[in-house]
Amino acid sequence: MKTRLKEFRARYDLTQEDLAKMVGVTRKTIIFIERGDYNPSLQLAYDIAKALKSNIYEIFIFEEGTTPGEER
Repeated sequence: MKTRLKEFRARYDLTQEDLAKMVGVTRKTIIFIERGDYNPSLQLAYDIAKALKSNIYEIFIFEEGTTPGEER
């Protein structure tokens, strides 16, 4: 899954730590999501989208047949 998380964080001038606190995870989790090494649960994806005043489909781009950390 590709993500535009870093781009959306920048829109609101949020650090990885800021966003992590807003959604109740560690900074490391945000780092892994941004790098594509971790696919968040649906609940976490929703919480992130809500915190960034967006929707899941704008931030997370699902690519069929990929695994975490794999680029197409």
